[in-house]
Amino acid sequence: MTKYAMVIDLHRCTGCGACAITCKIENNVPRGFRWADYIHETKGEFPNVTYTYIPTLCNHCDHAPCVEVCPTDPKAMYKTEHGLTLHDSKECIGCRQCEDACPYGVVYFNSEKAHEFWRDGKAQEVVNKISKENDVIPPYYNPNRARTYAGIRPPDIVEKCTFCDHLIIEGKLPYCVEQCPSGARYFGDKEDENDLVNQMLKEYMSKRLKEYKGTEPNVYYIRDYNKNA
Repeated sequence: MTKYAMVIDLHRCTGCGACAITCKIENNVPRGFRWADYIHETKGEFPNVTYTYIPTLCNHCDHAPCVEVCPTDPKAMYKTEHGLTLHDSKECIGCRQCEDACPYGVVYFNSEKAHEFWRDGKAQEVVNKISKENDVIPPYYNPNRARTYAGIRPPDIVEKCTFCDHLIIEGKLPYCVEQCPSGARYFGDKEDENDLVNQMLKEYMSKRLKEYKGTEPNVYYIRDYNKNA
């Protein structure tokens, strides 16, 4: 059985933020929050300065608190047979219990209609004109993303990273992995001995965020963000 996981090599990561940008592009993530984010910290005084940069996203935990507390039946937040933690926007009642339960702060509540920029003033005129003349979808709508999730975000529900499940079902990589300019991200089946993810975890010591929480995250970090790692 395939068990999806992501490995992030902090030694290769340049801290460019391309993961956060490409995630927004592919998944139409509105302003105000990021499915792909990062933690960064600078310590010391020049020239003795250390810098820590850790890209973050949903960890797709084996024991996901967000799934455990979801009160709907069927659950709006649920686990797939391949280990993904996904969200059904049609079942979500906006109670935000999953947001409170997530120890990583990667579940977000969408309190407004998405993409305000495209619904405002001249931008809306452009959208209406394009749609009318060419019979095309609005520029903030991704039909591929809509195959497994809401194409245009409805308000008053939660949302989060899906590991780009709409790309995985086509045999493709999550977009943040595909577009990482330094090749710092690996995605695959950690149960397959021939998979690169499995090989990377065997070659390097790895760590996961807040392992003490017992959530068993499926995002692993190898090496460190410094020249000696």
